[in-house]
Amino acid sequence: MAFDKATRRKRIQRIIRTKVAGTSERPRLSVFRSNTGIYAQIIDDTTGHTLASASSKHVSVEGGNGVALAAAVGREIAARATGKGISKVVFDRSGYLYHGRVKSLAEGAREGGLNF
Repeated sequence: MAFDKATRRKRIQRIIRTKVAGTSERPRLSVFRSNTGIYAQIIDDTTGHTLASASSKHVSVEGGNGVALAAAVGREIAARATGKGISKVVFDRSGYLYHGRVKSLAEGAREGGLNF
């Protein structure tokens, strides 16, 4: 039984992370969603290094809402990843439900050329 949203999300996040791990051949695309922005990182868990990152703080969308901004962040992280030779990733939604901004970021990353 979860006590609040944050506790429930952390529990789901632990369950996801036991099944999802990034390697050097297929790093992990991790998503963090806050009230004001959305952030994405591509992480190699074997070395513990962040290979690429993008956030809504540095991406601008003209007249867009949060979903459009998340799609732009997804395209930006895909562009940065393909620039470093990364084409396959494993998606880590970090305990968030796969809809809204998280889904839009994933679809934007797929449009940008990432496979997961």
